[in-house]
Amino acid sequence: MKRVLLITTALAAVFSTQAFALEKVTFGTNWLAQAEHGGYYQAVADGSYEECGLEVEIMPGGPQVSGRPLMLAGKIDFYMGGNMLQAFSAVEQDIPLKVVAAHFQKEPQVLMSHPGEGLDTWEELKNAEQFILGDEGFQTFYQWMVKDFGFDESKRIPYTFNPAPFIANPKSVQQGYITSEPFAVEREGGFVPNLFLLADFGFSTYSTTVETMQATIDERPEVVQCFIDASSKGWYNYLYGDNAAANEMIKKDNPDMTDEQIAFSIEKLKEYGIVDSGDTEEMGIGAMTAERIADFYQKMVDSGVMDAGIDIEKSYTLEFVNKGVGLDLKK
Repeated sequence: MKRVLLITTALAAVFSTQAFALEKVTFGTNWLAQAEHGGYYQAVADGSYEECGLEVEIMPGGPQVSGRPLMLAGKIDFYMGGNMLQAFSAVEQDIPLKVVAAHFQKEPQVLMSHPGEGLDTWEELKNAEQFILGDEGFQTFYQWMVKDFGFDESKRIPYTFNPAPFIANPKSVQQGYITSEPFAVEREGGFVPNLFLLADFGFSTYSTTVETMQATIDERPEVVQCFIDASSKGWYNYLYGDNAAANEMIKKDNPDMTDEQIAFSIEKLKEYGIVDSGDTEEMGIGAMTAERIADFYQKMVDSGVMDAGIDIEKSYTLEFVNKGVGLDLKK
């Protein structure tokens, strides 16, 4: 009898271990750890991923890290995309990846100007002496600004990710992220710049998307659903709950990150509704709609940024979002 009990107990232990074994997945971010990645770190810190069966490793990006090719090669499971342009390009190139969630409802891209210099409204920005823009920004959102609002291409000068030229020239305009460059300007320039969030003027792309390969969707849909649901919960808890543990993880992965920068970024994420606004109020963080994606694509075609005729429905799926997951966590 004792032997039978021992065997039964041992088998129960084995089955229990198997039942609670976590599936390991890797999520590659597109830059160094920061508050803009906070929801994912939160989901690790508070156990949201574990609750639905995943052990998630966050692999930070950076200047020497190229995450998307790693996903294409099967080395990582999910990748943090920028905006929808990359997904459209993937369709053009017959790359079988899809956007499965959009954790930023608004692209955090802004233009900054000096206050009190006649550059205090969107329309007045056209009077700037120069626009300090990176190559990617000039080739994408600025082409939309030229087409839809009549901005001048000839005023562009390259952005070297140094705010000094902008600070020195009060008649200049510089690109930036709402959560980052304005903080640097306030600290180094000693003034609060005017901020113009492109999303609020019609640049309608989603941002901080989650991409995965079609094979992952086909073969492991429950893993995709778990990752998306838990990430949404993570974002709610990060924005509205206790995010101290997640912030410590961020600073561990990026020792140059400061508490002041994190606090500034979280404030701007909330103030401008970057993560939680519009459709998320009913459908939950990560929400996407086909209409919004089509609207952005048409704007990019009209601006000459993308070619017409791309089957953009191949660039995303709504299968895993718009279910209201995490709404009960919002405080």
